[in-house]
Amino acid sequence: MPRARPGVAVCVCVALGILPGWSVTAQAQRDFPTRPVRMVNPYTPGGSVDLVARALAGGLSELWGQQVIVDNRPGAGTQIGTEVVVRAEPDGYTMLCTSSAIAILPATYRGMRFDPARDLMPVVLATHSASMLVVHPGLPAKSVKELIALARAQPGQLTGASSGVGSTVHLILEMFKVATKTDFLHVPYKGGAPAITDLIGGQVKLFFNTPGTLLQHVKSGRLRALGVTSAQRVDYAPDLPTLAEAGVADFEANIWYAIYGPKNLPAPLAQRWNDTTNRYLKSPQAQEYFRQSFMTTAGGTSAEFAKYHLSEIKRWSAAVLAAGIKPQ
Repeated sequence: MPRARPGVAVCVCVALGILPGWSVTAQAQRDFPTRPVRMVNPYTPGGSVDLVARALAGGLSELWGQQVIVDNRPGAGTQIGTEVVVRAEPDGYTMLCTSSAIAILPATYRGMRFDPARDLMPVVLATHSASMLVVHPGLPAKSVKELIALARAQPGQLTGASSGVGSTVHLILEMFKVATKTDFLHVPYKGGAPAITDLIGGQVKLFFNTPGTLLQHVKSGRLRALGVTSAQRVDYAPDLPTLAEAGVADFEANIWYAIYGPKNLPAPLAQRWNDTTNRYLKSPQAQEYFRQSFMTTAGGTSAEFAKYHLSEIKRWSAAVLAAGIKPQ
């Protein structure tokens, strides 16, 4: 018999789907997942990222029929857990669920062993949350405009709390200062809880933070809410204006939560994650769960999220520069 030419043999194998490695990989991607999946959370259990990660893990587990396990790997300003995913096999079985703090990392840390923009693949924007601007009720400012006027009359005298230097809420304060041409005295705390305690006590005068930690104090009258940092009003406080509505033009600063994979994650696997996450986010149970958690579901394509991620790096880097924060 005549011997088949190599090129013909390859073509036949491709046509039959038996090219070594090719069909196995393609089939594995179509069948994904066939075993438990790990979703790394670079924060400690119990925080907002953990809340999002465990909701997503539960929803994806149900849709896939495979367990999605949340693996908390905190430390080094989220670098430890993030690097676990950066170094993981790009097979879709080790993914990252993190917050908008990932867009701040490049500006606040130098000498990192990875670059989030280069070494991770943005897969899907899951949810976002507005921050709420609150003041001590004894402050003679009942609107954002009155707060700005008061701050301009007393430059550097009004104190603004944060949960730490370089934290998201600190940078929102710095963005607010730049946008309003005001100067508040920044007072950093080791977390949001002690900041709220001192704000209620009157030791500091204003604070940006997530609604879930503030609304109970606003409803009790111990704090006064002036606005939210989202582009639209929020349904849990519909009478509260956005800062843009209150006169701070184009101001928007959301805390967001998203899923990333290793940089070489194959497009079919990224699409599988994106499709299934979007399906869960559109479900009534997800909508209600995140609404009760003072969050808004997002979703969308991986390409849209990748573009948004890069724009957020630029925006938060500008805020770090304005704050005069030196990279650690």
